[in-house]
Amino acid sequence: MDLVLSFHMSLAFTRLQTPIGELVLTASETALTGVYFPTSRRGPAPTHQAGWVEAKQGPAAEVLARARQQLEEYFARTRTTFALPLEAVGSAFEHRVWNALRQIPYGTTTSYGALAKLLGDKHATRAVGLANGKNPIPIIVPCHRVVGSKGELTGFGGGLDTKRWLLEHEGAMLGLGAS
Repeated sequence: MDLVLSFHMSLAFTRLQTPIGELVLTASETALTGVYFPTSRRGPAPTHQAGWVEAKQGPAAEVLARARQQLEEYFARTRTTFALPLEAVGSAFEHRVWNALRQIPYGTTTSYGALAKLLGDKHATRAVGLANGKNPIPIIVPCHRVVGSKGELTGFGGGLDTKRWLLEHEGAMLGLGAS
């Protein structure tokens, strides 16, 4: 299931306690729109943002309940892939990158250069890195599985300690250099 463009103004949210801290999940009435880390620089604090409501019932609450369940299964090591409707605001190129991220198997890593090559332009490494950094739905769209050209851990919206934790959780840390 590919990511689709979204222009929703009103978002529902819920909070989820995880081994990496509290995550804030956002959704429209039809799809998950965001996953925010406690240290996220990308997103506004939902409780202070006009148009954001804590989901209690309705279609958005159902989307968020499915996302919560699947993330809880991921953290319990009983889920390795996600099956959720996703909507994200981004350019056509960003969507191509985010869809490519979803093809990186659980427990493996790839480099920005390899993703650029996969997308047909080996010189687009920097653009791939920028798009990766704008991913609004981390973990589910596994941007944490992208590492530097020598296997080193590189920037991550949730912080490098969180990236390392996620990769260790998935068993993908073998052979990765220290950052």
